[in-house]
This record gives sequence, structure tokens and C-alpha cells, in this order.
Amino acid sequence: MGAVIQTRVDDETKAELEKVARQQGKSVSDLVREGIRVIVNHHSASRRRKWIGVGEYDAGIPDLSTNPKYMEGFGLDGSKRGNRR
Repeated sequence: MGAVIQTRVDDETKAELEKVARQQGKSVSDLVREGIRVIVNHHSASRRRKWIGVGEYDAGIPDLSTNPKYMEGFGLDGSKRGNRR
């Protein structure tokens, strides 16, 4: 058995929890545990979230993100590079 945590909720929240518990075939305690897991996972994930590839690689080109010459032909397949559509 785990730890016991007590909290107070208003009558409306209690009634809503009981209603959802009946609809889901779960206990109010099951819903509260599920809610706690959702909150913990959400906050844990936001700390670890990062942009893939940002700051992970060094192309050795200091102006790669600002010099338009590196974008020439970007998005065109190999046979049409340099040609406008």
C-alpha cells in the first residue's frame, strides 16, 4: 500500500468526480491517482522537452543560418536546382 494523501474539494468537484468515476467504472481514488500521474508526467516532460537538432551539431559554417546563399535551391529536387518553377 502506498502513502495516504488527503485533500479537500468543494461539493461540486466531489459530485463531478463521483459522476466520472461511475461512468468509467472506477473509484474516485483511481481518478485522483490518474490525475496526479497526468500532472506529474506533464511537468516532467516539459522540463526534458527540447528541440531536436538545436545546438547538437556544428556544421563549421558560422553564417549558416543567416547567409541566403546556403538556401539557394532549397526545397527543389536535384534536377531543378537553381531553376524557378
